[in-house]
Amino acid sequence: MNAEKNRDAGTGREAQTGKVKGTPPQKSRTGERALIMSGYGINSEMETQEALARAGMNSDIVHINDLISERKQMSDYRLLIFPGGFSYGDDTGAGNAYANRIRNNLWRDLEKFIQGDNLVLGICNGFQILVNLGLVPAFDHTFERSIALMPNQIGVLECRFITLRPVSDNLWSKGIERIYCPISHGEGNFFCSDEILHRLKKKNMIAFQYCHADGSPANGEYPDNPNGSVLDIAGITSEDGKVLGLMPHPERAMEFTNLYDWPIQKEKLRRMGMDLPEESPNLQFFKNIVRNFC
Repeated sequence: MNAEKNRDAGTGREAQTGKVKGTPPQKSRTGERALIMSGYGINSEMETQEALARAGMNSDIVHINDLISERKQMSDYRLLIFPGGFSYGDDTGAGNAYANRIRNNLWRDLEKFIQGDNLVLGICNGFQILVNLGLVPAFDHTFERSIALMPNQIGVLECRFITLRPVSDNLWSKGIERIYCPISHGEGNFFCSDEILHRLKKKNMIAFQYCHADGSPANGEYPDNPNGSVLDIAGITSEDGKVLGLMPHPERAMEFTNLYDWPIQKEKLRRMGMDLPEESPNLQFFKNIVRNFC
């Protein structure tokens, strides 16, 4: 289901019509480490780890069972990431079984983690896990499930590139004009009550929206809004801004040559006499996270 992944792209070789220019993966810019959650059905751990490494942060991929058995401690980390996939096959609902494992075994640890000066990120299935746990929107630090990620309106798995734009100014979106990255989900249709939507807008908690390629609002129009999400919502933060849930996968398009339209962009740059970038603009998202700990 990860058709967008291009594991052969971005090798740093020179293109025939232009020279690839960029910076190699950075060394760790911070002594802090990230905890990337793993488990049955999760499949984006390595991409997430690579994105963090390029942005300058070391991380460990840890199976949920190793936290439950106390072989690893959540308190040893500053950034907690629930990556994408289909945890436990989504058999009892997208992200639901994994969320229950957290709630029944690690909830106290997670509460202490959130109370500290730490960050939490959930991507795709990870967003679904956050929603099930009530970690977003978490108004007044009350962890109740008040939003839903419903089946895509068109009724099929969406697996392709989309365009996002940041909506509010926060640590996650600084310096980002647009994100162009894959989606891979069957249940990403963001829904909530009018009251919750009003509070999200009032408190600037809508982080990213789906949009047209030129950055204009998608206005619910398919395919630029791929799932029917209300107000084109692709990602929101918690009320305190320390938790972000995001449906698309910026970690799956870190290289310029990962981008769906890179051959066209390459030709445009070549004709202007410009070098080809090595990184995609999406890496800025992870650099923002790392900068928070520097």
